Amino acid sequence: MPETNDRAASYETSIFFNCPFDKEYQPIFHALIFATYDCGYRPFCSLEIDDGSEVRIEKIIKMIRSCRLGVHDISRTELDPKNLLPRFNMPFERGLFVGAARLGLGPIKIRCV
Repeated sequence: MPETNDRAASYETSIFFNCPFDKEYQPIFHALIFATYDCGYRPFCSLEIDDGSEVRIEKIIKMIRSCRLGVHDISRTELDPKNLLPRFNMPFERGLFVGAARLGLGPIKIRCV
C-alpha cells in the first residue's frame, strides 16, 4: 500500500481496514485491498505505520479521522500463545472508529460502520 502521507485520496473515497494481518488471513486481506482499489476507493490500515517518530495510537487516530468508511473484521480475537490473554487491538480500533462516528463533528460524523 502507498504511504499514509499520500493524501491524494479524499475523505469520501478512503476506507480504514481493521483486520488480522497474519499469513492465514493474507489472501482475504489482499482480495479486500484489490476490490477497494478496483471500486475506486483508497485503503488505509495500521500496517502503513512504520515511522517511530509518532505514537502509534495517534497515527491510527489520524488515519481513522481521514476515512469516511471502515471495514472491521474482529472475528479472530484469539488468545496470545505466550500469555494466554486476548489481543484487543482490533476491537479497540473499532471502538475508536465508532467513537469518531458518534462523536465527530462535521464530515467525520457522517460515516458507515
